[in-house]
Amino acid sequence: MIPEIHIEDYNYALEDSRIAKYPLPERDSSKLLHYKDGKVHEYVFRELPSLLPAGSMMVFNDTKVVPARLHFKRDTGAHIEIFCLEPVEPAEYATAFAASAQTTWTCVVGNAKKWKDDVLSLYNPQDDPEISALNLKAMPAGRDGRTGKVTFTWDGGIPFSRVLEICGTIPIPPYLNRESESIDIERYQTLYAKWRGSVAAPTAGLHFTQRVLEEIRDKGISEENVCLHVGAGTFLPVKGSLVSEHPMHREPFLVKKALLEKLRDCEEGVTAVGTTSVRTLESLYYAGVSIIEKGEPEDVGQWVPYTREYAYTTREALDAIVKYLEKTGKDELSLGTRIIIVPGFKFRIVKRMVTNFHQPESTLILLVSAFVKGDWRTIYDYALSHGFRFLSYGDSSLLERAE
Repeated sequence: MIPEIHIEDYNYALEDSRIAKYPLPERDSSKLLHYKDGKVHEYVFRELPSLLPAGSMMVFNDTKVVPARLHFKRDTGAHIEIFCLEPVEPAEYATAFAASAQTTWTCVVGNAKKWKDDVLSLYNPQDDPEISALNLKAMPAGRDGRTGKVTFTWDGGIPFSRVLEICGTIPIPPYLNRESESIDIERYQTLYAKWRGSVAAPTAGLHFTQRVLEEIRDKGISEENVCLHVGAGTFLPVKGSLVSEHPMHREPFLVKKALLEKLRDCEEGVTAVGTTSVRTLESLYYAGVSIIEKGEPEDVGQWVPYTREYAYTTREALDAIVKYLEKTGKDELSLGTRIIIVPGFKFRIVKRMVTNFHQPESTLILLVSAFVKGDWRTIYDYALSHGFRFLSYGDSSLLERAE
């Protein structure tokens, strides 16, 4: 049964002055709130390894933010912003980024009403010769509500990934109320980012330094990776009162078979770095169920966890995925998820979560509330009254799941 949740019950007063507009000089010098058994304690992020059990597992999202925001100009003078979300042709990220002359993407188009069917040229106010030589053009290839398909063409035979690096800007969150700056190129990216595809950083990972990672290894904690490409839907507010009316956007994820095998046997439980890692890991159970019942993995629907009781154990679900991959000769599961985690959700894999402090009335607050059995206000009241910095460049927390 889909839970009836009113989003206004997850509101709190967040003043603009509490939003971190820029990162701290040192990644691991941010504050760290530790929540366990209803109690809150305060640390510095570099102390995180001391709070984690030896021999446990930590799972990171190694997606990489791409400079996916492009600015074009019509002959009429109107400015059109195009925000690349997901490749259409070619459909695979790696192939789309390697395209050397043309590619089509699903995009959010700003000022779309002023763009008819004409071909747009990239806005190049400084007449940068490198940008001019590319001759980057954008053509509409279909509209669908807030998004549309856009075909890009360019000269020079260079891959589209390089085109974005030359022409695009890092899509920092709109609530920072500023344009992207040079500092964002480095700091709105985790140290371990590997696979291009996100339009927003998995911000819990922004606090990690090589020093912290080395101390985690020294404790015998295994470092594992999943990859979920974060979509622009992460910035979309819940507009209606009822959460059941809020649509979650599909986000593609990839998990290696070797990790699935380790998850089956992990006794100390998993620490997920960021809500994207949580959503990926918890989606695995339902992917396994679809294999058990239908023989094939299916994209995980938004409300699948709430529609019925599931009798399968987590081990059975993960084992089903492993056996499916072995049968099909694959070494990784590539799928999509729209899963929404709200109070009433049954967590099956993640026991601890590293996460930042999220916007009021957001789906991420709902996830935190589900994780701590409704006690999210204890956490946020402490953070607000003890000078914590909020949102993407803000401080961090280590939350231990309420049993």
